[in-house]
Amino acid sequence: MAAWLLGCCALVFAMVVVGGATRLTHSGLSIVEWQPIVGTLPPVTDSQWQQAFVKYQQTPEFRQVNHAMDIAAFKGIFWWEYFHRLLGRLIGVAFVMPLVWFAVRRRLPPGLGLPLATIFALGGLQGAMGWYMVSSGLVDDPHVSHFRLAAHLGLALAIFAGMFWIALSLLRPPLPRHSPRTRELGRAGIAVAMLIFAMALTGGLVAGLRAGSAYNTFPLMNGYIVPPEILVLVPWYENFAYNMATVQFDHRLLAWVLALVIPLFWWRMRGHPALPARARLGANLLLGALALQFSLGVATLLMHVPLILGVLHQAGAVLLFAASLNVAHALRR
Repeated sequence: MAAWLLGCCALVFAMVVVGGATRLTHSGLSIVEWQPIVGTLPPVTDSQWQQAFVKYQQTPEFRQVNHAMDIAAFKGIFWWEYFHRLLGRLIGVAFVMPLVWFAVRRRLPPGLGLPLATIFALGGLQGAMGWYMVSSGLVDDPHVSHFRLAAHLGLALAIFAGMFWIALSLLRPPLPRHSPRTRELGRAGIAVAMLIFAMALTGGLVAGLRAGSAYNTFPLMNGYIVPPEILVLVPWYENFAYNMATVQFDHRLLAWVLALVIPLFWWRMRGHPALPARARLGANLLLGALALQFSLGVATLLMHVPLILGVLHQAGAVLLFAASLNVAHALRR
């Protein structure tokens, strides 16, 4: 069961990576219908490709942005979105079929039925959220809602976290002893994971607003610690959702918070003599994942979000989140 769930986690990770590439290549609006069953098969004949292209030509993105696109270029963006949706279907099959097999053979450990059913429900909600996100860019504005994009990413991370945590629980026994200091470290580990989750959501807002293409300097934002445009919108609270300067500043601020908190968390774990080896190794991996992700974020920003770095930065967010979950789980009661 642990191998099955970890395999599903790998598929979710791949889907997040392909989703990042789909967003950065502006391919997400190339398929204008949601057909969970029929849409499994891509266009094959010239006639089918032409039909798909005609439907795309009726979208705001084609009329306002890609009006000079030919069918060869359309195929290029179509395949990114198609493989992203195909991965979603594959994850559904890879999760449901073994789950049914384990349930029929009564191999599910006690207490796991409801958590696994919840993950299944979140998977269905994720598919609906994906289409809800795409549909926001098919009406007037040729861009998807950045709120729906962040929610789509957040659901993917929640599904990943649920499967990863259960898999670790199947593989690892709990700690034999739990001192007050270990409990304190465990709570800190959960807090770190929640901070990383929040930072990933702000990254979704940055991506949705294309805020990574602005303020491409570091560590200052065009010469300022706090850019003067941070509160130009009225009412003031709309800046936190619609202002590119504010949204990028929030993402940077969370990154700096993590850059301080995680090394401090690592240092406190290093000085605890009673922790098991898996917790110490997990803390080292978490610190390394932070250094990698921070470096990728800075490089992505300075180079104006090239495709490869943007995809690696999104992948790094999942790896950093997984590393934090691994440490928090190693410290559980």
